[in-house]
Amino acid sequence: MINVVGVRFKNAGKIYYFDPGETTPNLGDNVIVETSRGVEFGEVVVAPKQVSEDEIVSPLKRVVRMATIEDQNKVGENLEKETEAFNICLQKIEKHGLPMKLVDVEYTFDVSKIIFYFTADGRVDFRELVRDLASVFRTRIELRQIGVRDEAKLIGGIGSCGRVLCCKAFLGDFDPVSIRMAKDQNLSLNPNKISGICGRLMCCLKYEADTYKKARHLFPDQGDTVSTPEGKGRVINTNVLKETVLVQLEDGSEIMEYTLEDVKKEKKK
Repeated sequence: MINVVGVRFKNAGKIYYFDPGETTPNLGDNVIVETSRGVEFGEVVVAPKQVSEDEIVSPLKRVVRMATIEDQNKVGENLEKETEAFNICLQKIEKHGLPMKLVDVEYTFDVSKIIFYFTADGRVDFRELVRDLASVFRTRIELRQIGVRDEAKLIGGIGSCGRVLCCKAFLGDFDPVSIRMAKDQNLSLNPNKISGICGRLMCCLKYEADTYKKARHLFPDQGDTVSTPEGKGRVINTNVLKETVLVQLEDGSEIMEYTLEDVKKEKKK
């Protein structure tokens, strides 16, 4: 077992494990760590704990030290620089006539690199733009193309539920979401109702997908023949939450709603 501490660099960002070394950080403390991008400022979101070796990515980097007031002030200064860099980059993109949309700008804590996040419909030749930006900022420049889901996570917004977007609030990673999940939950397949502001299927379709998938095994399929207290009939629909089944009786008299216990699936001959 290895002693680690979980650090996050952005709100709802991915959690990375570090070796706390001789430091004793508590939940919510700010720390300075060494990463592949350089020195970074992060927040402890997982208190020191023991994990197995297969849960970490080697080599495990160490926490350099606890963050100071000066470090926090530097983070604030970097945020101001990011706003300025964003406006400058917009001007440069317009100057070069590039088909790209600038989404966000991020300075590394030690200001050794500036990362510009953008979206575009295809590949963009931004070599001239990089050279232009490097001549202005005199530091390493990285342009990173991202997808529409990442764009929504960076910008944020309000979902159709009236709450802050899940990806902005707490989702560290994007899980695959399929139209099958919407079908299993008897949701409308209207794209406008099951898509997020990013235009992709809503991440929340995943939350109850496993529960519905397991429950489906207990229910007869639509079109199956079942026995009911009033006789045989054909399944019209099912309601997992209410645990009921809508059945069209064989004589075609009416459609009845039964509890799951009141119907029995007929064996196919």
